[in-house]
Amino acid sequence: MGIEGNETVSPARDERTQTDKKKKVGTIGYSMGGPIVMRTAAAVPDRVGAAGTFHGGGLVTQKPDSPHLLIPTMKAQFLIAVAENDDEKEPETKKLLKEAFSQAKLPAEIEVYKAGHGWCPPDTKVYNQEQAEKAWACLLVLFEKSLA
Repeated sequence: MGIEGNETVSPARDERTQTDKKKKVGTIGYSMGGPIVMRTAAAVPDRVGAAGTFHGGGLVTQKPDSPHLLIPTMKAQFLIAVAENDDEKEPETKKLLKEAFSQAKLPAEIEVYKAGHGWCPPDTKVYNQEQAEKAWACLLVLFEKSLA
């Protein structure tokens, strides 16, 4: 089925017959994918049950469409794994995220990892195996808890 004219495709269309539409999904994003994760959780809150961002940038901005302002519309539980050098540049971000999740009464684990921006993918110069495995383990716990 194509898109014609002004027709849009919902991210939660779930057209495949194999998809169990009664179950929630999880989503993850790295770096610039962090805001996309938050926008996805807000766009389809009844489908996204868990979300994780790893060294996500632009989660809190001064713009009126900042991803953190969408938190009240979300229902997902979050893991936000912050790079140490990102936290040094924007130390207020984690505080603003914690406040927004708390006000929305949404569980969110927000932690600064002792690693540089981009530490998770093994093909980067700043890859930190220990911290990447720690973050991944936290994500798996979140998915198991939230998507069961």
